[in-house]
Amino acid sequence: MKFKWGAALFCLSILVFGVLTPQALYAQEPQTTNAQTAEKTFNAAHFTLDNGMEIVVIPNHRAPVVTHMVWYRVGAADEPEGKSGIAHFLEHLMFKGSDGLAPGEFSEIIRALGGNDNAFTSQDYTAYFQSIAAEHLETVMRMEAGRMRGLTLSEKDFLSEQNVILEERSQRIDNNPPSLLNVKLSEALYRDHPYGDPVIGWRGEMEALSWEDAKGFYDQYYAPNNAILVVSGDVTGEHVLTLAQEIYGTFEQRPVPERKRVKSFDKPAEPFVTVSHPAVRQPTIQRSFIVPSYRQNPLDSLALQVLEEIVGASSTSRLYKALVIDQKLASGAGLSYRGNAWDSAELTIYAQPLPGITHDFLETAMNAELQKIAKEGISEEELKSAISRLQNQAIYARDSLTGPAMIFGYSLITGSRMDDVERWPQNIALVSAKQIQEVAQKYLMPDGAGFKNAATGYLLPAPPPNTEKEEEAAE
Repeated sequence: MKFKWGAALFCLSILVFGVLTPQALYAQEPQTTNAQTAEKTFNAAHFTLDNGMEIVVIPNHRAPVVTHMVWYRVGAADEPEGKSGIAHFLEHLMFKGSDGLAPGEFSEIIRALGGNDNAFTSQDYTAYFQSIAAEHLETVMRMEAGRMRGLTLSEKDFLSEQNVILEERSQRIDNNPPSLLNVKLSEALYRDHPYGDPVIGWRGEMEALSWEDAKGFYDQYYAPNNAILVVSGDVTGEHVLTLAQEIYGTFEQRPVPERKRVKSFDKPAEPFVTVSHPAVRQPTIQRSFIVPSYRQNPLDSLALQVLEEIVGASSTSRLYKALVIDQKLASGAGLSYRGNAWDSAELTIYAQPLPGITHDFLETAMNAELQKIAKEGISEEELKSAISRLQNQAIYARDSLTGPAMIFGYSLITGSRMDDVERWPQNIALVSAKQIQEVAQKYLMPDGAGFKNAATGYLLPAPPPNTEKEEEAAE
């Protein structure tokens, strides 16, 4: 899931989240007497309950509403072998009955109070949120706490929801060619790592999941010491802390399994994958690189964030201008960097060829734009403009209610510190043109055997099934 500030509000949540050590970053922070530059972006408060549950409060008094979120440090990449999809399945089951609430009643109460709620699962986390009038914060908090340790579910509801997630897979992946390409690319890219498994799961394993699997996963990971509470809106830190101590603070800590994943990646099992489907109207070339996440390498990650802004983040970027406007080879083009990962992250470049343009020709043009960065670098004017745009997006995000809650959730759940988010505008200003050129050389250029840690996917149209036989029959 990727978000942007402004038109896509949560750019910082994608670009920032990870660990930035004082030795790596703050030693390089420039001295300044400008109070505006030195101030924190959100002025959030941070607490930790005795049971280990973290609390983040982001005051915003523009309207009498709040966003309440609980983030768990568990996602699809933490699933037991052969149980893919159980994290996402459990997210669905959390709405099917909990302490004092019947199946579906949680969301019904939220809607009756004029709010909305939802949840989402990724490779590294699962989160639940509600946006509602500030006067109902305690009600929402008690309901969410009720399903943290009081999930109830009948076998009938379990089986019914299993059918729901199987249908969801059919709609979102099996019958969606672009999503199917992404699944195949991830499988090729992360050959020996759980990131290669889709968050929703493999169909055969999803069909075999049991209530015991879900309950065991729930008991292992849904604990206060494995969760972060984030509240943004018309509240104070003291008020939220008092409520949290009374409601969440009554739960005891539970042992949580340590994350043990491979620390390196081999070359992709298949450097090229193709998806052909009759429903495809617009062919696409897409190459995904394994690059450092912010947690793994903060300085390189910051440089990749600025590279994304310059090369492919919008219709004013280098890639779009070169391929779409100047050379007229593609109808669309872009580059995205998803740095908010516990393990390695992805950088993806893509383009959609115009009629008559071959994939090989367009791919060569795509490569040429990356080579320009690696060989020639960028100008100081490009750098200054990109950093200014990114900083402005962070400032505009303060006006949002849900945005800051998402930002801090993504950040802390993948290992970052409060100051890494609060002082991100200052941190991004430290990136140099030389750093951007170096990360392009290090991660995006081929060696003698091809691209390092990368897989390329082709999304192609295909004739409808049995077309040739139907034509023969007509003759």
